[in-house]
This record gives sequence, C-alpha cells and structure tokens, in this order.
Amino acid sequence: MPDVVVAGHVSFDLFPVLHGPVVLEPGRLVVAGPVRLSTGGVVANTGLALHRLGVDVRLIGRVGADVFGRAVLDALREQDPALAAHVVVCEGEATSYTLVFNPPGVDRSFVACAGANATFTAADVPERLVAGARLFHFGYPPMMPLMYADGGAQLARLFESVRATGAATSLDMCGVDPASDAGAVDWEEVLAATLPHVDLFAPTLDELVFMLDRSTLNRAALDRARLASLSGRLIEMGASVVAIKLGESGLYLRSSSERASIDDLAARIPVDAASWRGAEVIAPCFEPDVLAGTTGSGDATIAGLLAALLRGADPLAAATAATAVGACSVEAPDPTSGIPPWEQVVARIQSGWRRRAPAFGLGAEASADATGTAALAP
Repeated sequence: MPDVVVAGHVSFDLFPVLHGPVVLEPGRLVVAGPVRLSTGGVVANTGLALHRLGVDVRLIGRVGADVFGRAVLDALREQDPALAAHVVVCEGEATSYTLVFNPPGVDRSFVACAGANATFTAADVPERLVAGARLFHFGYPPMMPLMYADGGAQLARLFESVRATGAATSLDMCGVDPASDAGAVDWEEVLAATLPHVDLFAPTLDELVFMLDRSTLNRAALDRARLASLSGRLIEMGASVVAIKLGESGLYLRSSSERASIDDLAARIPVDAASWRGAEVIAPCFEPDVLAGTTGSGDATIAGLLAALLRGADPLAAATAATAVGACSVEAPDPTSGIPPWEQVVARIQSGWRRRAPAFGLGAEASADATGTAALAP
C-alpha cells in the first residue's frame, strides 16, 4: 500500500501568456502569447508534489474520455505509470479544465469547469484503495456538487469511512464562486458534519473567511487574533490540526489542546503527541530564486506539510517544510516540476535559505529563529 492516497478534484489547466491586465468586453480582441498547459487540481498538484518529494502516493480521480483527459493521464504516466492507474476515465463526461489568467502585476483569476468532478461521490474511493495507507488527503469539494449536497453528507461519509481504516485524514478546499451553487451552500454546516472525521484541515484564509464569516472578507482586517479565532472554531468542530494558507505571508498552523484528539493523530502517523498538543505557529515564506508562477503553490505547500508529518516533524518543522516546498513550487511555471526530492529541500533550508519577514504580529515564541531545521529528518 502507498503511504498517502490523494483523491478528489483533477483538471487540465491552460495558462495563456498575457502582456498586461485583461478586461474582457463584448467585441474586444485581447492579444495573448502562447498557452502553457499543465495538470491541475489537488490530485495532480498535491499528489505529484508528494511523489517528487519521495512519498509513495496513490491518486484517485475522474477525467473524461477526451483530449484533456488523455493529456492528464499522459502527464501522470510520464512521472510514473502507476500514478494514472486509479484515475477513472468516464465515458460521456468532460474532463475538468481551468483557464488561469495571470497578467503581470495583477492577481490571478480563474474560469473553471467541474467536468467529471461534478459526479464524484464517496463511492469513487473504495475502501480497498485506502486500507493500509497511513494518510488520506482529499481536495476541492466546492468543485464537486455531489460532495457538498445535503449538508455535505457524501463528504462526511467519505471521511468517516476512510478514518475507520486507520488512516489519518486531511482535507483541502478551493475558492468558491459566490454566484455558483457552491456559493449558496451553508459551508459551516458542511464543515460541522465533516471535521469530526478530519485530522488536518487546510484551507486558504480567503476560503475560510468566505465559508465562516463573509462579513470580514476584507483580508487587511485579519490579524493573528482573527486567525486564532477562526482556527479555534474549526478545532471546536472536530479538526485536530488546522493549517491556514496565507499566500505570500506564509502558513498559520494550530493544533487542538485536547489530549484525546492529538493522541489519536499520533496513533495514526508518527508524530510526538506532546509537541503537537496546543501548538500555534506562523511560518513565513521563503524567498524563491525566481518567481515563475504561483498557481498550485498552496497545494505544494500542503504536500510539504504532509510529507513532514509522515516523517514525525514537530509543528514548527512541519510548517517550515510546508513553506519551503511551496517556495520551490513557484520557481517553475507549473505547480510541481520545481519541487526537488525531500533531502534537497531540507538541505536548502539548513543552508540558510532567506525568509520573508514574519506577518500578523508573530510572538517571540514562534518567530525566534523560525526555521525548524533541527527536527527535519532527511
């Protein structure tokens, strides 16, 4: 069995090269450069990142019987033929695709089609493909209507059944279009049903605010106290560890102080329960040598976090590894080809890799020499 099973959303991403800000207006032509193509979604991004870090991983997803689907499978097989073995080709369905608009000096925007992900259910993750794995990671339920329908019944059922196999469980999110069906969902209800079966919950700050408190969508108003408040609500719902991705500001990591919750996590993966109980860390980003593209860097960050957890890292070391892998990701145009083996990531950290200044009012207990290198086993 693999160490990690990654399941959920998979897509084919298209990145038109843009020369400046784009305003799409009726009848207007926008001149662009060549299009860059890449696999996308949590299955490809986090899954391939883990594979490149040396983690034995199994991928589960759905694609259509079309040219995009063939491209996704070919890209996975190029890394390792086994990676495509459990990505199901769905006749009569389209492969999910995403158009990524990333003009110079402007934040990214996306146009996404759910495709075959729209019919993904808990039954697409049979127990035989998970039993024996140490960790299960699932991502992007907002792009999977059947997983969030009925208050997230399918999502909760999936995590409950996977956790019963003995695997630790991890859940990632994605952005929500407010005008879509997902935008009308009571996400607090979905999370309340699912998080009792989730060990690690890893949303972005913007996703979390949209789901729990849309009245504070102005990110500038969010500080460490607000992060603590939001993560505290998630821990009360049942998550053992909350990792909030902060973009260029790094990663906020907080774990439950409940002994039973963390002891159970430590029974599933080889972490020291005492070091993880009641932890709170903010890990600043590392400075990349070159910024080639940021799409998928959040998925890569979580891959680094999961890889560190499987190696028994403490909270500071795990968050450090996560931001390091995220920084490696942005040094290549696609989400994963810039990620080296784990040993090289650790060596780069230990060589004194420069980091950005801490954000959100870091306290001395977390900011002093926030490298965590001593606990990062090669």
